[in-house]
Amino acid sequence: MGVHHHAHHEGHDLVVAARHALERAGQQWTGMRQSVFEALSAFDRPASAYDIAEEVSRRQGRRVAANSVYRILDLFVGANLVRRVESANAYVANEHPDCLHDCIFLVCDSCGQTTHIDDDSVASNLRGAAARTGFAPERPVIEVHGRCSDCAES
Repeated sequence: MGVHHHAHHEGHDLVVAARHALERAGQQWTGMRQSVFEALSAFDRPASAYDIAEEVSRRQGRRVAANSVYRILDLFVGANLVRRVESANAYVANEHPDCLHDCIFLVCDSCGQTTHIDDDSVASNLRGAAARTGFAPERPVIEVHGRCSDCAES
C-alpha cells in the first residue's frame, strides 16, 4: 500500500469537510463546535484544550471553559475531525476527515512543529505485529520525535 496521497482540505473547505464528517457520524454541527474547530485549525502547530479555549474566548469576547473544549475535542477525535498528539496532550485538525488512517506524527523536539503523515504499510506492519501477540489495536498512534528539516538545517 505505501504512502497514501489525497487532497488536504484547508480554510473554509476544511471546515465544510469537518462539518460533513461530523454530521455523517450522526452529530450536530453547532456554533460552539464550529468555533472550536476553527480556532484549532488556525494554529500552525498542535494546540492544547487551554490554547483553544483561550482563542475561542478571545474571538467571542467571553470566557469559554477548557472543560467544554475537551468534551468537543473528544467528540471530534471520535469522528476523525481531529487527531490527538498523545505525547504533547495537544490536538491538530485532520486535513482529510473523510479518510480514516492510523496516525503517524513527526514531532520536532526543537520547535514543536508536528507533521501528520499517512503510511498504510507502516500501520499495517504495526497492526500485524500486535495481532501476532493476540492484541487487537483499535486506534494506533505512532509518534516519532526528532528535528524537522528547518531545525536540522540550523
